[in-house]
Amino acid sequence: MANGPWFYAEGDKQLGPYSEAELRDFIARGMITAATFVWTQGMSGWLRAGDIPGLIPNVSPLPPGPPVPAQPASGSMRSGSLSIDFGIWDFTWRTLVWVICSAFVIPVPWILVWYLKWLVPCVQVPGRPNLSFEGTAMTVVPWFFGAFVLFVAVGMTGSEWLNNLMILVQMALYWLFIKWFVASLASNGQPLGLSFSGSIWAYLGWTILSIVSIVTIIGWAWVYVAWVRWFCRNIQGTRREVVFNGSGLEFLWRAIVFVIAASFIIPIPWMYRWMMRWMLEQTELVERTA
Repeated sequence: MANGPWFYAEGDKQLGPYSEAELRDFIARGMITAATFVWTQGMSGWLRAGDIPGLIPNVSPLPPGPPVPAQPASGSMRSGSLSIDFGIWDFTWRTLVWVICSAFVIPVPWILVWYLKWLVPCVQVPGRPNLSFEGTAMTVVPWFFGAFVLFVAVGMTGSEWLNNLMILVQMALYWLFIKWFVASLASNGQPLGLSFSGSIWAYLGWTILSIVSIVTIIGWAWVYVAWVRWFCRNIQGTRREVVFNGSGLEFLWRAIVFVIAASFIIPIPWMYRWMMRWMLEQTELVERTA
């Protein structure tokens, strides 16, 4: 019996990936029956759970079933919303390690890769099983430490206008991070071949606009949502289009709730997961229009 990851079909939806233990729990709870189609790596196609020896015991032979769903291979083009799930305590201790190590500056590239390699697989993408992050720390080391040395050198000059200019360098670092992150995503261990085509000047414009919008008190939420939509539109390398459906008002009230709850410190991990779940649920993969 394979150890997973497992997928199962519910109507026209493909659900997963799940471990074998989770799959057996679904069977015990009646969520998966003998007639449910399932698939895991090593299988040539989808099979009904009752047709897989040892998966569901004491099952009588099943009559021919409906057509099997498409196999969730890397080339599958299923549409649907993204989702994410992770354990609160796992998130908490990893985030604390990230914050502590970041204070020492030098470990940042390595701790960043370590954190992303944990977080990215928590995201589920329709038709892209086993999402992973394959980036390496050495890719970002040159420009990260180059910028760090530049920051130190400018700080030693005491020049105010040079310090202000370093804000542009910081924005450029964020832009490089986005391009590196998107290009490093993989599914089933195979690179997705994605790229981020947004220009650094457009990114700079959105950053300035978001800063200016803060003076409107609530307008920043609509600017942020528009910025996310711009980001999604510029993800290239897939026949599906990435679309963000959330509205500024929806983001605004959630952000207010997040800030209020975060002021009590302890709820921060739960609120972070709640916010991320909403953001990804609003992010959908749809077939590109001609």
